[in-house]
Amino acid sequence: MTVDAELLEILVCPNDRGEVTYIEAEQIIVCSVCGLRYPVRDDIPVMLIDEAEKPSAGKKR
Repeated sequence: MTVDAELLEILVCPNDRGEVTYIEAEQIIVCSVCGLRYPVRDDIPVMLIDEAEKPSAGKKR
């Protein structure tokens, strides 16, 4: 399974309201503005700033 396409269309980063991209292979959602990486667990995006990983030098997309 994968994250619902309609859900992905309305998701934004809770940190800065930036557009997000779903990377299915890594099961993460990445903010295009701040680079925070939100986990996807059991096909459910966990869009909590406390759960996000900060971008590292080579990982920002």
